[in-house]
Amino acid sequence: MIFRNSSAGHRSWSDTLKVYLEPATLRMLFLGFSAGLPLMLVLGTLSFWLREAGIDRSTIGYLSWVGLAYAFKWMWAPLVDRMPIPLLTRAMGRRRSWLLLSQLAIMAGLAGMAFNDPRLALEPVVWCALMVAFGSATQDIALDAFRIESADIDRQPALAANYQTGYRLAMIWAGAGVLWIAARAELADVGDYQPHAWRVAYLVMAASMLVGVVTVLFCKEPARRELPPAKNLAAWLDDVVIGPFREFILRYRWQAVIVLSLIAVYRISDVVMGIMANPFYVDMGYTKDEVAAVTKVFGVIMTLLGAFIGGSLSMRFGMMRILTLGAILSAASNLLFVWLSGHGHDVSALVFVVSADNLAGGIASAAFIGYLSSLTNISYSATQYALFSSMMLLVPKFIAGYSGAYVDAFGYANFFTATALLGVPVIVLLWLAARVVPLGKPE
Repeated sequence: MIFRNSSAGHRSWSDTLKVYLEPATLRMLFLGFSAGLPLMLVLGTLSFWLREAGIDRSTIGYLSWVGLAYAFKWMWAPLVDRMPIPLLTRAMGRRRSWLLLSQLAIMAGLAGMAFNDPRLALEPVVWCALMVAFGSATQDIALDAFRIESADIDRQPALAANYQTGYRLAMIWAGAGVLWIAARAELADVGDYQPHAWRVAYLVMAASMLVGVVTVLFCKEPARRELPPAKNLAAWLDDVVIGPFREFILRYRWQAVIVLSLIAVYRISDVVMGIMANPFYVDMGYTKDEVAAVTKVFGVIMTLLGAFIGGSLSMRFGMMRILTLGAILSAASNLLFVWLSGHGHDVSALVFVVSADNLAGGIASAAFIGYLSSLTNISYSATQYALFSSMMLLVPKFIAGYSGAYVDAFGYANFFTATALLGVPVIVLLWLAARVVPLGKPE
């Protein structure tokens, strides 16, 4: 099997930085914004709105299952990967047509949420939130495939870095921004809960999706390999549903075990530690304002900086080296929380630790997204990437469920040390993958 080799290590710093100004890279900034916007609006922000409307906490907890759409997006990824949309696909191409359809569904769902008051009728809000979640998950599938097919392997980290930048900026806008808009839309002496204020805020969020719509309308469909049509339904299902998974196993054979194991645990240190981060801040005596200022300002800035650094270094020195660097830094940064746990209430120390942790996470994320992109076959990019991105959180999230019990039994310092040690098998798997797994897309 022939693989396209990366040119990392042969590009100058000047050429590396120029990649960020290429149209394909710039587009990912705006499309990343479009991808990051809906997530907060059907999870964190929605729960704030529902609670203010008087919805009980148990119901709000059950409604968080709306977010399961993101975890199971791999189930309909084969359809997005191969099934054309009547009329729209012929006019725009397969990737752009699915992107546009999903973005319009998100806008319609957000507008529907805006024009319904959960205090008067909760069910319509839930159905509209489901529309947003499924539209958002579908957009993720099409957008991952669009990104993978838009550039060579060595440019994927730069595209991933810009995607992450736009994604995180959108999450700030959909988190802090929507609350700011709702607060400014409130009228004096009307009461604590004012549904019209939320209507204004969510309509602004729906309009914000035009960033992605306009980008899709004015960009080109990436080149992709067309496969011959299936002769019957059974052949079509075999090609669309089974084919992507069979192709990956046949391509890597026994090496697939190493690759899938690496995907399953690469972010384990960050995910497991992150569950207990906020309880730790509370127990250390940090106020809501202190935590919000540090995580929303210093944390976001350092994550964006880390994503840029990770993308640039991956193109300059090779993806596997920066994957390893990201894994080491992510695990090591957890040890800073051990130091913080014995340091007491100190905002300056919190800024330092959160900044270092987010910088490491940004480097690791940019390199990891580029790595996942390099594993996909261009003929099945949407399905295979959806599978990878879904499974990368399964094991970490499962283990993270026991993090509270671990802290109760052994304390924060031991917990943070243990999460750092979880990075050791990741480094071992990276060492194996770098030696036995070929890096590149099949021709």
